[in-house]
Amino acid sequence: MATPSKTPPGADPKQLERTGTVREIGSQAVWSLSSCKPGFGVDQLRDDNLETYWQSDGSQPHLVNIQFRRRTTVKMLCIYADYKSDESYTPSKISVRVGNNFHNLQEIRQLEMVEPSGWIHISLVNQRTNEPISTFMIQIAVLANHQNGRDTHMRQIKVYTPVEESSIGKFPRCTTVDFMMYRTIR
Repeated sequence: MATPSKTPPGADPKQLERTGTVREIGSQAVWSLSSCKPGFGVDQLRDDNLETYWQSDGSQPHLVNIQFRRRTTVKMLCIYADYKSDESYTPSKISVRVGNNFHNLQEIRQLEMVEPSGWIHISLVNQRTNEPISTFMIQIAVLANHQNGRDTHMRQIKVYTPVEESSIGKFPRCTTVDFMMYRTIR
């Protein structure tokens, strides 16, 4: 059972993005949930607001499915959980699964969380090669909640890929806010 690496209280994974070593790719995926209360779905899970959340509405396990259109390299998941606000709705046991589709998912991490408060960083690197995983799909399964709660709250989920070096040569990373606005071409 892995222990999640937790950032100091208030630390934001966007600080990692500013270093230029990772990039958030959640917007490139199709997100779905096993269930949700009206007004507490994927939009709230991805809105960059720590006051909003996804609330499940059904029996466990509660699932978040993240599907990419092509095989995608993923280095890390970041989940924001807040036990003080959510109490029995706070996940206590999570499984992270990856695969090509729903039919061949394999569990790669299982985490126990004790009264989490803040961003939880979950590394998605191959244990043997120490390389980021490459997958079409990620599934986050909430297996249990604190105080045996039935439904769950998750406030935010971020998905990060490593930024690859240029094949032309090494260039300094542009990490100021002004440069970050122009870092990708769409």
